[in-house]
Amino acid sequence: MEGNLSSSPPPVKGHAVSWRDLAHTLLPILAVSAIAIALALHFASPAPPREITISSGPPGSTFDRNAERYRRILARSGVTLRIARSKGSLQNLERLIDPHSGVDLALVQSGLPASGDTSDLVSLGSMFYEPLTIFYRSPRPLQRLSELESRRVAIGREGSGARILALALLQANGIEPGGPTQLLSLQDAAAKDALIKGKVDAIFLAGDSASTATMRELEHAPGVRLFDFTQADAYVRRFPYLSKIVIPAGAFDLGENLPAANTNMLVTTVELVARSSLHPALTDLLIEAAYEVHSHASLLQAAGQFPNQATPVFPLSSEAARYYKSGNKMLTYRFMPFWLASLFNRLVVAIVPIIVLLIPGLRYLPQLYGWRIERRIHRRYAELMELERKALGPLSEEERTALLGRLEHIEQSVIRDKTPGSHAEQTYILREHIGLARAKLNRPAGHGGAAIPTGHA
Repeated sequence: MEGNLSSSPPPVKGHAVSWRDLAHTLLPILAVSAIAIALALHFASPAPPREITISSGPPGSTFDRNAERYRRILARSGVTLRIARSKGSLQNLERLIDPHSGVDLALVQSGLPASGDTSDLVSLGSMFYEPLTIFYRSPRPLQRLSELESRRVAIGREGSGARILALALLQANGIEPGGPTQLLSLQDAAAKDALIKGKVDAIFLAGDSASTATMRELEHAPGVRLFDFTQADAYVRRFPYLSKIVIPAGAFDLGENLPAANTNMLVTTVELVARSSLHPALTDLLIEAAYEVHSHASLLQAAGQFPNQATPVFPLSSEAARYYKSGNKMLTYRFMPFWLASLFNRLVVAIVPIIVLLIPGLRYLPQLYGWRIERRIHRRYAELMELERKALGPLSEEERTALLGRLEHIEQSVIRDKTPGSHAEQTYILREHIGLARAKLNRPAGHGGAAIPTGHA
């Protein structure tokens, strides 16, 4: 194609937009924003599950009744709490340790030995006290547990929380299994009846076995005494999971003043223990349910004493610590229904990257688009400069024809590329320079000519 601008195809309209360039400019912004949103959603908590499982205790036990109350409260927020009954605290702990048990949380008595790795378990707080009571037969009050040596003592069935605690306290007093003291596996009603009939000399009762009704019945039994832990402070120092409470005189029977004097008693705390993966929103929901269930006054506790974060054996969940510190659940869950608040929180997580990355990116889109157009024009100039360098020396007719073909290709590329009006002047100047290069190549050999401009106005 011969030499001047007028012989070239008409240029594109100045206001044309290159959708390809616009897409290539916009796609990185959208990609980075999408990655940021995906990462935010990945590291943020997912939507809370609609169903979780708690390991409770034997049917009808305190643990089981409390789990049932939790179930009804969580149902108000659309969360289903499945109850897996168990033999008690020890099995509850074993289920939590087992990653394949399907259990998400459980009520666990403090002081139990762990049979596996508990590093993935966290406490949602102490929920209530479980009393440890010792009743015995003796003509005179006993002052120390070591005085039970060589007697018949019922300490509960194998694997029970009562037995584990009884063995720990007896061993601290020099009484070991296999020694002169007979350690019997009686518990609950069987242990109580054996003591009343004189078939055993002492019984350890804990948890449901030490119900108020049972203690009242034993207080009225002839010849049976309630053990007063006069060394309670020493036990609490030695066993951090134990606490000391004082049973006031007359607490079991005001008319007959039973017990006849203030009596020191040891209690263990029961914690609500969960896996560390428990959703933060469910932590709030469970502690809120625990307040409703456990905050009332009883013989063993004052109103509002539980739940608390005072002496957890397991590490306190960070979400539980926040709840106990602020006294409130997360702001959105305070003012919105549970599932709406959960959706809102996840939307906020997704919106933050949009505000931080996408909106500023779109704000600078015109500048980025303009930079891309200028970069394309500069690339054409680089091709034109390379062509000029090749045309400096002597050229055969074939070489000249080849260079003209490359020049034609460059010009056609400039024409085909859509260019916005803001860069039209640069495009027309580029085409003028292309025309100068064509004129020089078409000039007969031996004729000089001005050098081709290598920049744009």
